Amino acid sequence: MKQGGFSTIADDSSKAVAVVGAGVVGLCAALEAQRKGYQVTLIDRDEAGLGASFGNAGYLATELIDPLSTPKTLFSSFAMWLNPYGPLSLPLGYLHRILPWLFRFICAAAPKTTKKGRLALKQLNVASVPAWRRCLEDIGAQEQLVQSGYLLVWESAGKLEEAKKHAAYMQDNGIKTELVQGERLAYLEPELAENLSHALYFPEACRVKEPYELCKILLSAFQARGGTFLQQSVTFLQSEGKGVLVQTEKSSLKFDNTIICAGAWSKQLLREVGLDVPLEAERGYHLSIDAEHIKLNHPIGSAERRFVMTPLDSGLRVVGITELGGLKLKPFKQRFDSLQHHSGQLLSQLNNPTLEVSKWMGHRPTLPDSLPVIDRHPKHSQLLFAFGNQHLGLTQAAISAELVVGLMSGDLPTINYEPFRVDRF
Repeated sequence: MKQGGFSTIADDSSKAVAVVGAGVVGLCAALEAQRKGYQVTLIDRDEAGLGASFGNAGYLATELIDPLSTPKTLFSSFAMWLNPYGPLSLPLGYLHRILPWLFRFICAAAPKTTKKGRLALKQLNVASVPAWRRCLEDIGAQEQLVQSGYLLVWESAGKLEEAKKHAAYMQDNGIKTELVQGERLAYLEPELAENLSHALYFPEACRVKEPYELCKILLSAFQARGGTFLQQSVTFLQSEGKGVLVQTEKSSLKFDNTIICAGAWSKQLLREVGLDVPLEAERGYHLSIDAEHIKLNHPIGSAERRFVMTPLDSGLRVVGITELGGLKLKPFKQRFDSLQHHSGQLLSQLNNPTLEVSKWMGHRPTLPDSLPVIDRHPKHSQLLFAFGNQHLGLTQAAISAELVVGLMSGDLPTINYEPFRVDRF
């Protein structure tokens, strides 16, 4: 049987499945495979939920339907790079290594490619919140998803037309917004209003209460249902007969199927099975601020400063910066300083040096066309992949899990998988 260009396989609930990568995508995939009756082993070198799953803004950004590479982005990228407080960083020491990826990224801004990417992202994002609700209801953790609303804010009154155009664009794509100013804006965000001219309010937007806590809840549910978690590094991967050999630092394991959900580390694992994907580690930074006296009612995105603030259970999370710097460079202090600067400009109470602030840097898995890989190996159907969701890993985790497990079980949702093929490059 064929659907979306893929051969399906019959469901066999006796099969043993490995999920490599215990970030939020891998955790959702492990749980989804359990629901289909598979015996699942989850493998990661770190504790579950660390990495990008730990450090994200906790906001389900379903309105982000445009690929990262567009003519508008390319036009403004040089100025963003030169700005010492800008949202884009290309460390000179890594520039020679990123050039081939940058060339693909620039090519991805072609109108035909961006249109295809927009349609693909939209179909994932529309399905994302319903998939999360199914996942959380199944394990009795519905309270972890909050319909919080979201505010995209502007400080400059001169950019009111920009907000109106964006509202029209959102409406054309079926996304509800409300242009807010004055008293309405002050009602929604009393702490911020004095610094703002206007905002777009997304009333149906959702966030999670706390990303890392969510990952721990997912892991606990997985283990309570008989799942095994191995905190071990995967050192070797090989298709073997009708199964997959997974070699870790401590053991050699054989599985009927294996799903690679290793985020930015997936590239090396795919090389071992004959696949080369242009996956880049896009480094993101965050501040977590212990500021109980500062009350934000919604996740806040700054259209001008290009960062996000979210009120989480752990404190105020400030997230931003796109740094194409690979997996090995240490964090740069000036990136944290930029987040401190922008958050203080938007919310003056944060300019208090006595506030307790923790800092984090992690790696987002990003492909040049901004689309994830959700596919099976073109030659070895027992090997499957779900990675590369760039800034939308948390947003798309539950739907990515449903899709990749659907490929494995033959229970395919009605969706066009073609844009997410592993061999599309």
